Amino acid sequence: MATETPKKYIAWTLRIIVAVLFIVSALAKLSKAQLLDSPYFAISTFEVKQLYPMGFSEGFAPFFSRILIGIELALGLLLLQKNYLRKFIIPITILLLSVFIGHLSYVTFLSGGNTGNCGCFGELIPMTPIEAIIKNIVAVGMLAYLFVLLPKDTKTGNFWILTTVLFATILAIFMLAPIQPPASNFEVSVPEETTTDTIQQETIDTTAILVSKDTLKKIEAKKTEVKKEITEPEKHKSGYASYFSKIDTGRKTLCFFVPGCDHCREAAKELTELKQKNKNFPEISIIFMNEEADLIPDFFKYAGAEYPYKIIEVIPFWKVLGSGKDTPGVKYLWNGNEYKYYYGITENKFDPVDYQKFINKPFSELKK
Repeated sequence: MATETPKKYIAWTLRIIVAVLFIVSALAKLSKAQLLDSPYFAISTFEVKQLYPMGFSEGFAPFFSRILIGIELALGLLLLQKNYLRKFIIPITILLLSVFIGHLSYVTFLSGGNTGNCGCFGELIPMTPIEAIIKNIVAVGMLAYLFVLLPKDTKTGNFWILTTVLFATILAIFMLAPIQPPASNFEVSVPEETTTDTIQQETIDTTAILVSKDTLKKIEAKKTEVKKEITEPEKHKSGYASYFSKIDTGRKTLCFFVPGCDHCREAAKELTELKQKNKNFPEISIIFMNEEADLIPDFFKYAGAEYPYKIIEVIPFWKVLGSGKDTPGVKYLWNGNEYKYYYGITENKFDPVDYQKFINKPFSELKK
């Protein structure tokens, strides 16, 4: 009897720890800063950053993400009840964790490193693939030990409890973050590749045509004159003209912001300060994500100025921002050519000092 009590406490401790991991993991995928703060935004971000790179289609990813999160939440809750705990719940949980471990190991092997957020806890708790693998291995170990500690099922459990909890959690996820139809009037514009501007060289086939020295001198003088006149790049299509008609003319600062993002607000404020000091500052335009769009007036109030902007839906926004990129995003465009791109809040984050130096460079010093 004395030995049964410690085993019971250990078993309950293990159940609670693993259950909390699964419940927090599910809820974190529905949050951006606070639990359940913005489910659709968070789950869409999870789809774009985690599922799309795995090959999931845009049509299937919204269903898979919600079902997966529902299963995670259901397993977390079912670990705290007794029906078929040892027979079904623990083995299924171990199997799911093993799939996660295999996937993360494969991703880490392909990437050749341990960078980025695995998405286990969404954007709420960033975790590298290696950290996630270790976490899942530890969880599998605890479940295996729990399997040993628990007595074999002697009575038939109530299977309806399992199915009810599972379907209820999946339905709840679909209700918290309903799948939204794609915007019918929206097309994602992918920036076209641009090349470094070059001057068309005139070639002379001396084996076929005899040209006098005077003619050659005139040609060389003409080419030198043309070269001296070029002080800006040739025009190219950036791919953003559908948002701002004059984006490919002159020097522009194109920003990708989320209205409620503190880092985005700070970047906008820094841009305003730079613009106030430099009358020739590249014109600022903003593409906002349609997430908390009602905060845009407050966004501009904090930034200290208002700028032309467009609002696009969550998933299209991530596509326009670019694969592997994060907000805030700030691009320097000159006649549609992209010369600088800041994004995220880590090593590539917006640097106002660096940007000020960069935009002051003449065309001859810019490299594509």
